[in-house]
Amino acid sequence: MNKPLALLGVGLILGGLTGFMFAASYGITLDGHDHGTDHATHGGHAQGELLSLTAGPSAPTLKIMVMPDPASGWNLHIMAENFKFAPENASRDHIDGEGHAHVYVNGNKLARLYASWMHIADLMPGQHVITVSLNSNDHRQLAIDDKPLRVEQTITVE
Repeated sequence: MNKPLALLGVGLILGGLTGFMFAASYGITLDGHDHGTDHATHGGHAQGELLSLTAGPSAPTLKIMVMPDPASGWNLHIMAENFKFAPENASRDHIDGEGHAHVYVNGNKLARLYASWMHIADLMPGQHVITVSLNSNDHRQLAIDDKPLRVEQTITVE
C-alpha cells in the first residue's frame, strides 16, 4: 500500500473520531440533532403531548431506584417492563413498546436516556426529586389510560 495514502487514511479516521467524541460530549449525534434539549415540536408532535395507551398486561410499566454511588454521585436504575430502549429509532415514528426516557432533577431536564442505568453527578446538599418519564420514539410522553407514565423518587444529599 502507498505509505502517504495509508497515513492520510489514519489521519482521517483519527480526525473523525476526535470530531465524533467532541460532538458527543455536547449531546450532538451524527444525525446533526442536539439530543440534549427538547424542542417545541418534534416529528409534528408538540412537546409534552401524551400518547395514551390502554392499561393491560402488555402495557409498559415503570419503576426507578436511585442509590448513592460508592465513589461519588448517584446511580439511577430504570426498571421498565414491556418497553425497549430504542436509540436506533429516535425521532422516528411511534412503535408500540419502545422509545426512550427523560430524566429530570428538581423539574429540570438532565438527559434523554436510551438505557436502564445512569450516573447522576454530585448534587448540592439538600433534597432533590429525581423524575423519569417514558417517551415514544416520536418524543410524546407515554401514558396509561391518560395517566402519564412518570415516576419520581426524592433523595437527600448530606
